[in-house]
Amino acid sequence: MTSRRVITTVCPAKLNLLLAVDPPREDGMHPIATWMVTLDLVDDLEVVRLEPDRFSRYAILWHDDARSRSDIDWPITSDLAVRAHLALEAHVGRSLPVQMKLEKRIPVGGGLGGGSSNAAAMLRAVNELHDLELDDATLESIAATLGSDVPFLVRGGSAIVEGMGETLLRHDDVPSFHAVLVFPGYPCPTGAVYTAFDDDPPASSRVSEVRTLGGAGVPAPDALFNDLAAPAVRVAPDLAGHREQVAAIAEGPVHVSGSGSTLFVPCSDALHAGHLALAVQERTELAAVPVAARGIEESILEEIP
Repeated sequence: MTSRRVITTVCPAKLNLLLAVDPPREDGMHPIATWMVTLDLVDDLEVVRLEPDRFSRYAILWHDDARSRSDIDWPITSDLAVRAHLALEAHVGRSLPVQMKLEKRIPVGGGLGGGSSNAAAMLRAVNELHDLELDDATLESIAATLGSDVPFLVRGGSAIVEGMGETLLRHDDVPSFHAVLVFPGYPCPTGAVYTAFDDDPPASSRVSEVRTLGGAGVPAPDALFNDLAAPAVRVAPDLAGHREQVAAIAEGPVHVSGSGSTLFVPCSDALHAGHLALAVQERTELAAVPVAARGIEESILEEIP
């Protein structure tokens, strides 16, 4: 019997520590400048290489320890991990049969880049499984066709990301950063948030602030900013009340992750984050988890009969 190769890897959530958004271009897309880091909140991905004459198959489910769940009700061909696989097949011009099992912990529509990270992990895994030997630059080029977060998440870590995700200034080290993520339990549709942004854009661009602050040590909690925070609150008004609840417990700034709806509170260390997450859960009905910034773990490669 021919052996099959299987890769298990992680798909880390991303956090925007700083996020500046510019007005839309002629094509309607919004250039951004952001400082992104990957976190130790991860989805788990297992990909098995199938024989050349087999059809690919995909399974997506919630991990047993997922803290915030929603229906997985989207067409399988619209899932970003599946689209990443199809994009790789299109790039090499041949079928690359796999069996995918994706177990999610990262909330859907929470501004944490879960789907984008799934896509990036799929690119890494299929590239290795089928011995394509595509370098990171090529994978990032393919990733750029899938979404603005995906190129960064091919390697993760810490980086200043600009434009539509195609311009990356990667940092050598991931900053020491701890936080509590708070999940309100409802999504903020990205398209609606950007529409709300266009209805009331900021008075001036903050791109230069991202370039100045990003990577030079984590700014103080009240120096972090997100141009999409106010639009997210307009799209999901309950977010304002939840933010106030968490701020009262944290006694400090509470930020919105990406286009929302996840809230995050910067913490001094892991102990602080653990205690605060517990307090939020005890005093509200919101799910909360302590997290830390980290790079992407190496894939685990094994042969099975």
